[in-house]
Amino acid sequence: MILLYIDPGTGSMLFTILLGVISSLFFVFRKFILGLKFTFSSGKKKSESGKAHEYLIFSDSKRYWNVFKPICDEFEKRQIHLDYWTASPDDPALSVPYKYVKTEFIGEGNRAFARLNTLSADIVLSTTPGLDVYQWKRSKSVKYYVHIFHAVDEALGYRMFGMDYYDAILLTGAFQGDNIRKLEELRNLPQKELKVTGSTYMDALLEKKESTPEPAHSKTVLLAPSWGDSAILSRFGKKLISALLSTDYKVIIRPHPQSSISEKEMLEELMTAFPNSDKLTWSFDNNNFDALNTSDVMITDFSGIIFDYSLVFGKPILYADTSFDKAPYDAAWVDDNLWRFEVLPSLGKKLDEKDFPSIGKLLDDLIENPEFSEGRKKVSDTAWQCKRESASLTADYLISKHKEIEA
Repeated sequence: MILLYIDPGTGSMLFTILLGVISSLFFVFRKFILGLKFTFSSGKKKSESGKAHEYLIFSDSKRYWNVFKPICDEFEKRQIHLDYWTASPDDPALSVPYKYVKTEFIGEGNRAFARLNTLSADIVLSTTPGLDVYQWKRSKSVKYYVHIFHAVDEALGYRMFGMDYYDAILLTGAFQGDNIRKLEELRNLPQKELKVTGSTYMDALLEKKESTPEPAHSKTVLLAPSWGDSAILSRFGKKLISALLSTDYKVIIRPHPQSSISEKEMLEELMTAFPNSDKLTWSFDNNNFDALNTSDVMITDFSGIIFDYSLVFGKPILYADTSFDKAPYDAAWVDDNLWRFEVLPSLGKKLDEKDFPSIGKLLDDLIENPEFSEGRKKVSDTAWQCKRESASLTADYLISKHKEIEA
């Protein structure tokens, strides 16, 4: 008896192809059924649910609820119906008792994308990059796709082609539009609509920070890296953690959520070598507020949490000397230095590996140094515009665009 073996990579590819074929056949069949309904309903065509979704939000992870909650709250306040689809079964949105916002778990991975690829909607809003590049395909029954940033960072930080096939991008600051236009020109893409609406989650974070006093705590350093071969834990993990534990600081390590997926083995090795203790805490909470609020200084690399910590909490950072590989990112198409690396010296000090033995003194000096307050203000004015107005402006834009589509 001959046993057939298919390696995981090939199996995944075949499954994706099969899913695409099934989705296409489903769409053709659905189109045929809708055509019959169109014929027998005096020319009034409807979706399989009786009506296309007017406004629909898709979230591929519960960690983006902080971006979407202010928007959902705004639609609820205005008594306008909104659908919220999530690929996380434990998304906090699912437990909110909205009247006008309908939340739904649509499955994980390819199951979610199968729903999205045959979706009928007027406007879809999402943070998810890679539309029409990976498994998520533009549905012929969706009229307009809108992308919203989940960080007040530049547009070049996405994996390649991440935003190319959206119709519109909501910006946290006008500066993000420059590189979007450069990419469109380089790739011969039609211009997307760009609209500055600010940052919904930064506004909400600021509001929470202002209403929540910082609790009394011991001197604490937060280690909050990005993920990948260029990030802190991959390059300096054991050396840096050992150096921090030799100081009189308590240490909170908050890995990037993607680390638990893409570099699980490395993370498990570090957690085994440095388990939770009175001195060290590993933080994986969906909400990062407590970690940000109860620490005095942060060590990071090129993670977007830089801006949460600096601009909302007004605290200093040490940014690690890591080499950033631009190859997988849209940044590879542009010769300019990444904006985030240009502004880092305005927000904190650079950490070299040779500084590890004296890192305690470096942290002390940084906390007591007032020189970065002006730099934080300049970065905030550039990257975080429309402060405290983002949810309202985002809703205004979506409602206005829907009226335009209907007209």
